[in-house]
Amino acid sequence: MIMLNRKKVVLGLSGGVDSSTTAFLLKEKGYEIVGVTLVCSENQRASKDLEDAKLIANKLGIKHIVLDIVDEFNEKIVDYFVKEYSIGNTPSPCVICDEIIKIKKLLEVADEEKAYYISTGHYCKINRDNDFGVPLLEKAKDERKDQGYMLYRIEPQKLDRILFPLEIFEKKEVREKAEKFGLEVYKKPDSQGICFAKEGYIEFLKNKLNGKIKKGNYIDKNGKILGQHQGYQLYTIGQRRGLGVIFSKIYFIIDIFPERNEILLGDYVDLNKKIIELEEFKSHIPINKLKELRLLGKARFSSQGFFGRIVEKENRIYFEFEEENPHNARGQHLVLYYENFVLGGGKINF
Repeated sequence: MIMLNRKKVVLGLSGGVDSSTTAFLLKEKGYEIVGVTLVCSENQRASKDLEDAKLIANKLGIKHIVLDIVDEFNEKIVDYFVKEYSIGNTPSPCVICDEIIKIKKLLEVADEEKAYYISTGHYCKINRDNDFGVPLLEKAKDERKDQGYMLYRIEPQKLDRILFPLEIFEKKEVREKAEKFGLEVYKKPDSQGICFAKEGYIEFLKNKLNGKIKKGNYIDKNGKILGQHQGYQLYTIGQRRGLGVIFSKIYFIIDIFPERNEILLGDYVDLNKKIIELEEFKSHIPINKLKELRLLGKARFSSQGFFGRIVEKENRIYFEFEEENPHNARGQHLVLYYENFVLGGGKINF
């Protein structure tokens, strides 16, 4: 059995303020650091971020590895993103990327480097001493930045090998520390939107699906045609702005029918769901124990969430809300919390 060094850590070094500050915090604690920059897009190959990551590694005197994974990223994340919109879903690419690209790659490098730990600049907290008996994500100090939602699919045995030095800080404090450390990146703005679709997801989809996007009909629940949309792939369930038609009343997108190239419009109340199916489900504690708990289900990173319980029917997993709510979109992920702990979740279907 290979012995892994618990004073050695492989750090995801993006060149941003969070990962750069994380590098200095780990250095202060006496860790031997290997910085890893994942190049996921062609633009990133010659980007300012990559240049900044190299400068930080040089400043710290640490080993720096650049992994060009453009092809794999396109296949596993970009293609997934496009496919989900093509079947009328609203994807969560960051959730999938964190699970099968970022954390996976860092752990692979850690094994090669014989390092026990990996680390990132996520605002997350890991609780290794709780009543559930396994390492679990817990809400970080800065709840506005807390990224436990994005990492909900990371299993306890992997969490045990992750360090999140930013767990005790708020964003403002991180920038102050970066300035104190003499890091020019302290002024760098936070990244916005989807990393591979800087032009916005609609323009990105138009380019990727060139020739496949066609106008179709908006309909109501009686099948009446209300107007024309610009291509069902460019819309999401729950949307009310940007429909491109002046209606006599406010409409929301209730459902999308790719096979007919039609979009169903209705009232806000028509979005309400009492129960949803959770596909690709993950639970970090035994499912029987999970079913006993009153859980908070969050369908979006910024959502306040709604309480409910896990229900199992014919080998399928569902979440039944205590009250109907309109905040669920097919394809997004419902993340389950008990008190401050992340216990699992799944991809929404209905």
